[in-house]
Amino acid sequence: MPRQKRIMEKCKLNVHAIIFDLDGTIVDSKEAYLEAAKVAFSTLGRRKVSIRTAMEIPKRFELGLTLNDLIKGIDEENFREVYLKAYYQATRTETRPFSDIGAILQNLSERAKLALTTRRNVSRNEIIDQLEKFHLAKYFQAVVTAIDTANPKPSPEALIQCSKRLDVELRECAVVGDSVVDVRAGKNAGAQTVAVLSGIFSLKELERANPDLILESVKKLPDFLE
Repeated sequence: MPRQKRIMEKCKLNVHAIIFDLDGTIVDSKEAYLEAAKVAFSTLGRRKVSIRTAMEIPKRFELGLTLNDLIKGIDEENFREVYLKAYYQATRTETRPFSDIGAILQNLSERAKLALTTRRNVSRNEIIDQLEKFHLAKYFQAVVTAIDTANPKPSPEALIQCSKRLDVELRECAVVGDSVVDVRAGKNAGAQTVAVLSGIFSLKELERANPDLILESVKKLPDFLE
C-alpha cells in the first residue's frame, strides 16, 4: 500500500478534457468476461473454467498474446470467434456502472470536457444506448468505438478523434483506463495518463506501463484535478 500511495500522490492533473475507457473504468465488466468464457468453453467442449482464466483471457486479447496455454487443445481462432460473440452479447446484460459513477461524472463534467472510447467492436449507437440505460450518456461529448478506427488501442487513433471532437489539444487531455493498453495509447497520443485499479489489470502490471497517476478507481479522480 505505501508504494501505491506514493504513485497516487505523484502528481495532479491540469487538463481541459478527460477521455475515459469504458470496460473496467466506467462499467464493471467482470461478469461479462466470466459469462463469455463459460459460453466459449462450453460451446467448444469444456464444462468448467476458472475465474482466474476468465479474467486472463481479455488481458491476452488486449495485449495481443496467445491463449494456447489457457485453452489447451482448442483452436485459438475458433475460440476467439465464439468468445467475442458471447462477450458482446453478455455486455448487454452483465455489465453494471460502478457505484456513484454518475455523481463523479457530473462533478468532472463541470470541470472538463468528457469523452469515451472502447475497444468493443460495436457501433457508437449501441454504446450510447447502454450509457443511456445507465443515465450516463449525457456526460460524454464524444464516443468512439473500435468500429470508428482503423487501428485499436494502443494506437492513439481513437484518442485523436476524441480530442478533435472536443476541440482540445491532446496534451491538455487526460486518458483514464484500467488497462496497460489504455496507458500505452495515452502515451502514444501525448496525453496525460491515469490508470485505475477497478478492472482486471494488477497494480504491478499498471506500474510497468508507467502512467502519470494510478488510482483505486475513477471515484478518486476529482481529488487529483487542479
